[in-house]
Amino acid sequence: MLDFRLDLGESIPPHTAHAVSVSLPTWKSNIGYEEGEDWVVGRMTTGYPRFFIHRSIQAFAADIATRFGAKESKAFLFPTRQIAVGCVSFVKARAPPAVAASLDTVHLVLDATHPGAGALASLNPSISAVLGSQEAFPFLKEYWQHTGDGVSSRRAEFCHAILKDGLLRLDDTATTPVSPSSPKPCRGPKRYQRPSSMDTTTKRVSPDRDDAVAPDLHETSRFLEERFGRNLDISFVQPARSAIKRRIAGALRTNGELSRAPRPDHEMEANSRGVINLREDDIYLFPSGMSAISNSHRALLNTRGSMKSINFGFPYVDTLKILDKFGPGVVFYGHGSESDLDDLEKRLETGERFLALFCEFPGNPLLTCPNLSRIRQLADRHDFAVVVDETIGTFGNVNVLPFADVVVSSLTKIFSGDANVMGGSAIINPNSRYYAALREWARAPGGFDEDTYWPEDVMFLERNSRDFVSRIDRINANAEAICDVLRQATAVVKSIFYPKYNETRPNYEACKLPNAGYGGLISVVLRRPEQAVAFYDAIQTAKGPSLGTNFTLASPYVLLAHYQELDWAEGFGVERNLIRISVGLEDTEHIVNVFRGALKVAEESTAASQQV
Repeated sequence: MLDFRLDLGESIPPHTAHAVSVSLPTWKSNIGYEEGEDWVVGRMTTGYPRFFIHRSIQAFAADIATRFGAKESKAFLFPTRQIAVGCVSFVKARAPPAVAASLDTVHLVLDATHPGAGALASLNPSISAVLGSQEAFPFLKEYWQHTGDGVSSRRAEFCHAILKDGLLRLDDTATTPVSPSSPKPCRGPKRYQRPSSMDTTTKRVSPDRDDAVAPDLHETSRFLEERFGRNLDISFVQPARSAIKRRIAGALRTNGELSRAPRPDHEMEANSRGVINLREDDIYLFPSGMSAISNSHRALLNTRGSMKSINFGFPYVDTLKILDKFGPGVVFYGHGSESDLDDLEKRLETGERFLALFCEFPGNPLLTCPNLSRIRQLADRHDFAVVVDETIGTFGNVNVLPFADVVVSSLTKIFSGDANVMGGSAIINPNSRYYAALREWARAPGGFDEDTYWPEDVMFLERNSRDFVSRIDRINANAEAICDVLRQATAVVKSIFYPKYNETRPNYEACKLPNAGYGGLISVVLRRPEQAVAFYDAIQTAKGPSLGTNFTLASPYVLLAHYQELDWAEGFGVERNLIRISVGLEDTEHIVNVFRGALKVAEESTAASQQV
């Protein structure tokens, strides 16, 4: 069980090099983070990766900017040239001309002439950097955050090490010139034994030797083994990808040791998705959940044409930004209600056409569920795609694929659980009318490129997800027990949001798997603002951004996600003092008592304020 007594700014989980959350243990610290106050930001060792650029990435970016950029330039790192070019196009369309003129790109690839390159070739270690002036930083960060296509911290750590060892070179095919005065990557010989990228605080560094020679194959193999850790051979990367995809499909029933032998397609027929013609190569992996969403949107724009999309239901913040900024626009139905569907149907009947409808099932943070059956009927009648984000419901509890053309999910969340690796997925429904076009586009140059998902991240995600199904069952049970405690605390609890108790429960039940539950996310609004503060400050759980962790994680979600638009959010019923609870695997009696204790503090805070 995770020790809840985490210091401000400490990684969650603690002592984890690639953690995806950070401790913000008080209500005040969350506000301080949003205000950019140094007493908070200055103590943060990490943060959620799309909002906080990991220290390993910062160090690598600074090195690239120094080697190849103009004075005081900033670098943002991406896994492929195509993504970097997309970033440049995005910034040039929005930034002032002088800012746009400062942009440059650098593409680094493995130097095949280096004696040690052969052992690394299968990893395809490459980096593309977009460099710009200080004024370009917010525009570059915007692209990084919205798309989720930035380089992962493990890839950055690995590639930075081999850049120093002279194994990366400028891509000879690069079309963007680099200033002749820019220093070239150092080819100085150094040994391969560098700090492991495993989640550990132990450093293993060998001294540099001026007389060192290129390592032999035995040393290289040892280096790679240390990089990937826990005795997992890189030859298992493809089997790991396969295992992840089959778990996503609900077709992998056992979790034994990985085998290099390809698994037969007929094993996919018995899957929990209820689609017997679903194949492994209908499932795509991405470096983050937002990358899965943004690339699905990009695929539809490229196959169906430039049309507005529909965002149905109150969304995760960056989904709406993607639909609004990366195409001709979006129609927003923030309540996701039946009356919203009535209005949409009227628009469709007048001849208005749309690219796709994007929705979450359930939504975040109100946990309401759209009527997917009715949405599917409208989509079939009026020719638009349906993209469903099942991150909150999880494919261990619900099956939304029969209603969707594309199903996306953040694998960073409960599928991983350990909160130490990012990932995302997209499933193209083989029964979709758009299937053939999407598959053709995905396979073509510029389509879905799975090389963006770094092999080491694949290995961590595969290992973390082996017990996914059993964890879901435990989390479902704990969440319902916590809901029971909250429902009894009527003196302080104003509203509880959970799929089992929301008005849209019938929509959830229509997709619920047999013997499944209602998920591990709960949102609660207390009756008074001071009660919310007291409850949050007192609750003895980890407190920070993200969800779907194996340990209970609390967050004043609306403050973090919508701090600059709190009034707008409240217009859709999302109150600013809402607290979101991601339920973990703790002993049920223990976690129930934790919530009882925090509720008691909240109730006492009211009595204390009345005496003042």
